[in-house]
Amino acid sequence: MKYVIGIDYGSDSVRAVLVNAQTGQEVAQAVHPYARWKEQRYCNATKNQFRQHPLDHMEGLEATVRRVAQKVPAEQIVGLAVDTTGSTPGPVDEHGVALALKPGFEDNPNAMFVLWKDHTALPEAAEINHLAKTWGGEDFTQFEGGIYSSEWFWAKIAHVVREDEAVAQAAYSWMEHCDWLTLLLTGGELSTFKRSRCAAGHKAMWHESWGGLPSEEFLTLLEPKLGGLRERLFEQTYTADEVAGHLSEEWAQRLGLTTNTVVAVGSFDAHAGAVAGEIEAYSMVKVMGTSTCDIVVAPMHEVGDKLVPGICGQVDGSVIPGMLGLEAGQSAVGDLLAWFRGVIEWPLRTLLPQSVTLSLEQQEALREELSDKMMAELNKAAAAVNPDDSQVLALDWVNGRRTPDANQALKGALMNLTMGTSAPQIFRALVESICYGSKQIVERFEQEGIPIKQVIGLGGVAKKSGFMMQTLADVLNRPIKVAESDQAPALGSAMYAAVAAGIHPDVVTAQKAMGNGFAETYTPNPARVADYQRRYEQYQAFGQFVEQNTPAMTSEVAETETAQHA
Repeated sequence: MKYVIGIDYGSDSVRAVLVNAQTGQEVAQAVHPYARWKEQRYCNATKNQFRQHPLDHMEGLEATVRRVAQKVPAEQIVGLAVDTTGSTPGPVDEHGVALALKPGFEDNPNAMFVLWKDHTALPEAAEINHLAKTWGGEDFTQFEGGIYSSEWFWAKIAHVVREDEAVAQAAYSWMEHCDWLTLLLTGGELSTFKRSRCAAGHKAMWHESWGGLPSEEFLTLLEPKLGGLRERLFEQTYTADEVAGHLSEEWAQRLGLTTNTVVAVGSFDAHAGAVAGEIEAYSMVKVMGTSTCDIVVAPMHEVGDKLVPGICGQVDGSVIPGMLGLEAGQSAVGDLLAWFRGVIEWPLRTLLPQSVTLSLEQQEALREELSDKMMAELNKAAAAVNPDDSQVLALDWVNGRRTPDANQALKGALMNLTMGTSAPQIFRALVESICYGSKQIVERFEQEGIPIKQVIGLGGVAKKSGFMMQTLADVLNRPIKVAESDQAPALGSAMYAAVAAGIHPDVVTAQKAMGNGFAETYTPNPARVADYQRRYEQYQAFGQFVEQNTPAMTSEVAETETAQHA
């Protein structure tokens, strides 16, 4: 028997899955929450600042992989691969060591990984969009949907080097989280390391047609402190089925594996999840967690020169080598529901310590138990709400809008509240808003000539919330299949690892051999479809009103910002 390990880094925790490389059977799994992140150290939600310490990632790597690797002989584990959130870049020295691991930077948030949902770089994203359209050269955003986001690589780097001179001086280079972890495991040289095609193409404006990354001239016009960084980054990129190296002696020992274990090139969680979700041409796989990423693949020769505006990029080989990968998504899904959970459980956090004589650990356990029961009842009550009895409408933009047409300055909103509005009605409206946002994405793809032939859901939300998935099927008026695997991104990474290790000749073959199939299918309720179409049109009108009245980072402001930093 041969086995592979898929390692999936989410927003809150890392999980590792040990998989039979021939059949895809999941032998063992382990999950490790990030300790510092759980305390929200180095974060400031009011500023949209979300940073993660590399020690959280290293501790989680060792804890999870050692646990699953004990299930079989080490020599039978032939490969592993890492997927992460993205864009989550961090600064490194000339050897690829994360700055936060170096003396003097241990508690500096700017020296840490800038999590995907960190939106502190709104001005820099606006400047990139303005400059790309006005500088007189190549529009480097054209394969990124034409709109660059504050969630992505260059905007975040520009923001950090402007804000922190010490980090600007000490950062020899920058790495996406998936790349840094892969380099850490292999112990290779930064200069020859194989960077992820998935990460570079979708978030860093890398494209073969202009020789890789945006030009030095463009980057220094954006921010002079970026001068020289391009040559310390990379020119070539590699798909996730390729060999990045083998486990170093140090990490083989720390993980309980051998140096014969192949390490594949890294990828993003949604793209790996789409592979495990058995994506095929013109399927949309919805990876539903804290946010949602929508992944579509299409034959290169059929798409040709077509560009889909307002999405998160289209990249050759970013999901399945040889096919075009297209990405879209929503910035808050699980996070939106978690926000509402936080609002209604405020009394538990505030009054519980005053009303019981328990240790802090016992208080936390009791609060979690009560909160879980409360949310379970809220889901039941929201599902039972008769839509005819509630006109509450919500916008799902509490963390901005990712697609279509990125605008992270937008905010969430509620309308049609009355004295009779209940918590279940508001919760139902939030769920519906997520589904309306998804419908906008599907319509954008189809309006631009990319048909969506089937929809597949995976991830925690898809597996746990039948209410959400049934509502989504009704709003989209399409059947939705839910993938069987509870850890789909980790399984997808395991498939990449199996190809890199030579167990399967290509990703499509690995999918067929290792796929877990589907747990269930949600079909639209004809009685609800017409009503949801009417409400969707109201959602669109509500969104237009809010967007028109939301202060934005305009091109004029961006031009001023650019001039100030020139």
